[in-house]
Amino acid sequence: MILIGQYDSPFVRRVGIALTLYGISYEHHPWSAFGDADKIRSYNPLTRVPTLVLDNGEVLIESHLMLDYLDSLVPVDRRMFPTTEPARHQALKVSALATGLGDKAVSLFYEMRLHEKVSDLWAGRCRTQIETVLAVLEADLKERSTLYWFGDRIGHADIAVAAVFRFIGEAHPGLVSPADFPALGAHAERMEALPVFQTVSQPFIAPA
Repeated sequence: MILIGQYDSPFVRRVGIALTLYGISYEHHPWSAFGDADKIRSYNPLTRVPTLVLDNGEVLIESHLMLDYLDSLVPVDRRMFPTTEPARHQALKVSALATGLGDKAVSLFYEMRLHEKVSDLWAGRCRTQIETVLAVLEADLKERSTLYWFGDRIGHADIAVAAVFRFIGEAHPGLVSPADFPALGAHAERMEALPVFQTVSQPFIAPA
């Protein structure tokens, strides 16, 4: 397999971490959706990352779809999305909130950095969405008594939330104080200390 995209993207990173934890070998092409757009477009007409090229040449273009596919390659007891309800739809919801949070953080960055005139309305809307989702995730996590979000081993929800939490901190310094979300901050710190998070990692690089 080939994973396309830089690890400063929380979407690329969550897939890279899953591949590593599952022991699935892959090539990593750290291409930028800006500087390497032509290269990416030859695989993905949306020119977005992550892009995952399977061994048979088929291309997957959305991180959740990639994780669903990777889960199908491992035994049921190793899958990082729960396989039974209600934990399964709860984990999918947490993951969807995390990736939606990441989308809003990206939108806010583009608004602040790539537009000559910033829309205060749009920027304010993004900030409100980010803060609201963080508050929902904080409350959900505080209700958990297990080592990880949905049990005693790491799952896709843990990875997604931690990756996005770091991205927000690096792409928007000062926007969110970890002190305002202590459970999320502690969770992210614990995840980032894991060897796989340190290996599949890259400081945020603002697009040129």
